[in-house]
Amino acid sequence: MPDTKRTATGVLGGLAGLVGLSAAAGVLIAATVTPAVAITSTAAERAITMFDNLPSSLEIDKLMLPSNFYATNPETGETVLLTKFLEQDRTPVNFDQINPVMYDALLSSEDPRYYQHGGIDLIGTTRALLSNAGGSSETQGGSSVSQQYVKNVLIQKCEQDATDTPEVDDKGEAVLDENGNPKIIPRAQVLLNCWTDATTAEGSEGYARKLQEMRYAIALEQKYSKNDILLGYMNIANWGGVTYGIESAARQYFGTTAANLTVAQAATLAGMVQNPNNYRIDKPEGSIVSSDGTTFNKAPDGVIDEGANLVALDNLVKSGEITEEQKLAAADGYTSTKVRQLYVLSRMLDDGKITHEQYVEAAVWPITPNVVRAETGCVNAAGAEYFCQYVKDVILKDPAFGETDDERRALLQRGGLNVYTTLDPRIQATAQEAMAANAPANPAMPGTKDWPAGGRFGSTTVSIEAATGRILSIAQNTQFSEDAAVKDDWNYSSLVFAGDSQFGNSGGFNAGSTFKLFTLIDWLEKGHSVNETLNGTVRVFKKMTNSCGKGDWYNEGNTIVNNFGKAPGRVGTPMQFTASSLNTGYFAMAEKLDLCDIKNVATRMGVLNPKGGEVTMDTLTSIIGVSEVSPIAIAEAYATVANNGVYCQPQAIDRITDSDGNELPKPARTCTQVIEPNVAATAAYALQGVMRGGGTGQSGNPNDGTPLIGKTGTHESIQSWLVESSTKVATATWAGNVDGGGDIFKTWHNGNKLSDIRYRITRAVQGAANAAYGGDAFASPDANLTKQILTDLPNVVGKSIDEASQILSDAGFSVEVGAPVDSDLPEGVVAAQNPGAGKVAGGTTVTISPSNVQGVAVPSVAGSSLEDAKKALRSAGFGNVGDGTCTVDASLGTQTKAGATNPAAGSVVNRNTSITVDYSAVICGAGGGRGPGGGDDNGNG
Repeated sequence: MPDTKRTATGVLGGLAGLVGLSAAAGVLIAATVTPAVAITSTAAERAITMFDNLPSSLEIDKLMLPSNFYATNPETGETVLLTKFLEQDRTPVNFDQINPVMYDALLSSEDPRYYQHGGIDLIGTTRALLSNAGGSSETQGGSSVSQQYVKNVLIQKCEQDATDTPEVDDKGEAVLDENGNPKIIPRAQVLLNCWTDATTAEGSEGYARKLQEMRYAIALEQKYSKNDILLGYMNIANWGGVTYGIESAARQYFGTTAANLTVAQAATLAGMVQNPNNYRIDKPEGSIVSSDGTTFNKAPDGVIDEGANLVALDNLVKSGEITEEQKLAAADGYTSTKVRQLYVLSRMLDDGKITHEQYVEAAVWPITPNVVRAETGCVNAAGAEYFCQYVKDVILKDPAFGETDDERRALLQRGGLNVYTTLDPRIQATAQEAMAANAPANPAMPGTKDWPAGGRFGSTTVSIEAATGRILSIAQNTQFSEDAAVKDDWNYSSLVFAGDSQFGNSGGFNAGSTFKLFTLIDWLEKGHSVNETLNGTVRVFKKMTNSCGKGDWYNEGNTIVNNFGKAPGRVGTPMQFTASSLNTGYFAMAEKLDLCDIKNVATRMGVLNPKGGEVTMDTLTSIIGVSEVSPIAIAEAYATVANNGVYCQPQAIDRITDSDGNELPKPARTCTQVIEPNVAATAAYALQGVMRGGGTGQSGNPNDGTPLIGKTGTHESIQSWLVESSTKVATATWAGNVDGGGDIFKTWHNGNKLSDIRYRITRAVQGAANAAYGGDAFASPDANLTKQILTDLPNVVGKSIDEASQILSDAGFSVEVGAPVDSDLPEGVVAAQNPGAGKVAGGTTVTISPSNVQGVAVPSVAGSSLEDAKKALRSAGFGNVGDGTCTVDASLGTQTKAGATNPAAGSVVNRNTSITVDYSAVICGAGGGRGPGGGDDNGNG
């Protein structure tokens, strides 16, 4: 087999005995570092050839770095760190950002000949190889700093790729569990294996690893400067747990920076790095675990650990430089770590890196941690935890950050992202304060008729910039926690109530009357006016058209759906229905529309169900918001109206950079014209009535002069909403049941019903938004969509009262039944209506009057003689008949001629009504047509 095909394992495994191994190792090292060494051994010659053929190019990946979430103050441009996400807590620094004493401490204890060798310390490495060959189960020290850097680079490469991994046997075949499924090695174990494989491999594999490490180290020294390699090690090395790099170690253990480390602190950290998890000083209960499971490090009860190598302190006592009490104080802390520190200090003293005085001062110093842990995770984003969680979900679930869950999580935990969020601290602070003051985490709520047991109460408020979709704030009434141990404690939650199942892991809430917006938009898109009059009284709505889904809806049970508070309803206009949030008024509107079209409006405006599908619109009650929606989606829908019909997808990230400041793509979010500007302007015109005096949302108006649109909403006794928007910012507040069905209308907190806290919270948050962003007047409504509509009023005279009432109601008119009137029509039949049939304003009140059957029609007597006319009227039933006006007509001779009657012929009047007959005669004034002086028809004068 050619030498180029031989492996390190094969060569070293074939060497016979300790002498052969040590000779080969020495020759290999010498040959690499000093090529002039003569080669006489065939085995050594082959080893050298193999060594030279080992891979020498080690690609140094970017360090695994925390990702940072920032908020920006819009007034100053200053960024504020919200929190970090990390797998390794690391803050890289430059060479001159580390106190030189730290370099001295590390090199004196780990690699004193660092600046003299070419990547490998011949003495240390040979000693280590001899120790390993002697039977040690763990690869021994002796590695140069360059080799240790290589080892850390290789570990990090392994960790970068670590995922849940199928287990395989020696043949490379999958290992199956008892159910026949592939066994999976969890990622946590894979990470541990990365470290184990790089540090504790036994036998020939260990030698092969060591040689490869040496080969890389030599190649690195040929490519990079000593200072570059030393700095690289300082930034990559582990100092226990998730603490990586000297800057994080300085902060974690001493609350300082690498630049400000003291001699004592630097020596402590240099001593820890050999076995960081054993020598950690952030675990006073002990970080070293004995064979019986006991943890130790700190000496108990002031007694120095037995066997602790504290000779250095004893010598200082003997020399009189410190007292016995000082010795005990110095040792009684983290005793094992103190022993390591004393070793480092002695090496620094021997190397002349510190003076004797510095040595004594550091040796007598009790190790005094000032632990400042990394603020990682949303729990540390104080005051913005739920906003943080929403952003975190975006990164973990949006394909913009990777194709798989593992890729996205790795990017967040190790990718060194700088995420500049859309959060506005001015709005967020107010939202948090308002939420804390008004919304309890876990009140005792009485049940409702549908849900006897009280529910789990929740509340959230969210604000969105209308013209961009930027989420400015999210606040919630619960305490943030991702700890599974508190999952049953309703005071805690990691769900973002404002979000949906993708971003926030929330199931949404019944929208209530906030959903009426989409009926209003569809009404206007179909050309209807907001001043068109409709019958919004409480009644049975028989049918709703639905051109998709389950088809048309029919009210087979003649069910009546009431208004809030069982209000009776009214005949009115969409303007009035919107301001008062009248359910039956919106049913009357939807009766003229198509449920499918209303659903499509909601979809266009970004309102979907929490799982991302279209909302369900197939019943009467779907018009008034029985569907679950997210507060962010509702806020954005109203922002769309305020933004002249342009819908902007919600976004929580302004920009992202990598650790070097390079801009990275962020999730695509677009703005689209989804409703026409004239429709948006007219909808805003109607929605402004909600926030004014008499509107259902007036209690939530900050009354700061900023024009606002808005809408309230409730669902049963378990959910409540208020959403309002200026032309700049929309705010949606929800308060209700997360689970179950507690009655928020019967539960009080700080003197307020839970159903009413929406007003107080929204008023405060929108007020802060108005102060920060202002707001303009809304565009003028469309004249055609606000005009008064005239409606045909049918003629119902001759109809029964019930039939007439139904005809008029169906036509959109309110009906009043007046007092009976004289009529010859049958009893109970409409004898008169006011106003009469014709074109009138829609919704006009029509008075219908039934017949009293006392009416007699006045017959026509014109053309007959006056006497005949009077006889005819008496025969018709009238008992009070007299002469009317006489007109002279010379052509008549002795005859008279009857003219019009008063009341007129055809009039239906009471039989006791006085009837007069106008007539013509040769001579008027004679009476009865007989000339002047004539008496009445009874012959009286």
